[in-house]
Amino acid sequence: MTMLWLSAVVSLLLSSSLHAAGASSLSVRRYDAIFSFGDSFADTGNNPVVFGWYSVFDPVTRPPYGSTFFGHPTGRNCDGRLVVDFVAERLGVPLLPPFLAYNGSFRRGANFAVGAATALDSSIFHAGDPPPGASPFPVNTSLSDQLGWFESLKPSLCSTTQGKKKCKDFFGRSLFFVGEFGFNDYEFFFRKKSMEEIRSFVPYIIETISIAIERLIKHGAKSLVVPGMTPSGCTPLILAMFADQAGPDDYDPATGCLKNPDASIIYADFFSPIMEMVQSPGKFGFEDDVLTICCGGPGTALCGDQGAITCEDPSARLFWDMVHMTEVAYRYIVEDWLRIIESPGNKII
Repeated sequence: MTMLWLSAVVSLLLSSSLHAAGASSLSVRRYDAIFSFGDSFADTGNNPVVFGWYSVFDPVTRPPYGSTFFGHPTGRNCDGRLVVDFVAERLGVPLLPPFLAYNGSFRRGANFAVGAATALDSSIFHAGDPPPGASPFPVNTSLSDQLGWFESLKPSLCSTTQGKKKCKDFFGRSLFFVGEFGFNDYEFFFRKKSMEEIRSFVPYIIETISIAIERLIKHGAKSLVVPGMTPSGCTPLILAMFADQAGPDDYDPATGCLKNPDASIIYADFFSPIMEMVQSPGKFGFEDDVLTICCGGPGTALCGDQGAITCEDPSARLFWDMVHMTEVAYRYIVEDWLRIIESPGNKII
């Protein structure tokens, strides 16, 4: 089993590729706007709209999602705020409105992220005729699709400025989040392909993200935050998927995560803060059974299902549901992000 290997390799290669892209440094200043692309780790409310397109029930539209901070479901895959929410609050920008579910102004930013989104085009995952009753996911919400939405919004964002330079100046004063991407690509591949086949797609995912960054830079983006993958081998969903295939030697005895002893993790973003919380849960006020979810179960019951369990104190848990972290975990993660975002001389996270 090499779940941590996949996360680490993507982080390592992505870090090298992004520094080669040559985006300018982030500095301590106010941003005019924030634009975010990604999947459910960044989605502030687009996924209910997309699920509705395909007549698929979206569990995050019901309690107890959103209960910790908002007091009601918001379309976020969390009990409260996400990392991008904390960043917006710290930088003095309003919480990002979801592009597909908001009819107001996007002059201060927009969120294009969608739960279950992939980096690669969705057609790659749907080779051949699907069996009857097969899930429609992944759907047309890939990174390329999200960039298309951004480009469709661009004329309205720049209509009050004069000329192409003014438009580039506006995006140059904005902060762009590109990701997290990759988790869903691998999760969908796990269902159909061998680990060796999945490894062969890593360069294409890296290239897709790098091309997207270059595309945004051409639009005028100068400050880009590019999160690496979460440690997928620690997520309850992946642990459950491989429960019947993994042997005792496939698990890290110190953490309980699916391991790879040869992983070299040098890109500290989502991966490293989460691994620190897994390895030292008490340091962050988490319970010792750190890989146990707060919301969901017993058995296959999803968070919000009738009879599903919700823990009494989400702040004592790392994982909110089978994939996503709690608000308090995101709060810890964002401190590492903000140290880089707010420090002069750093290029890209």
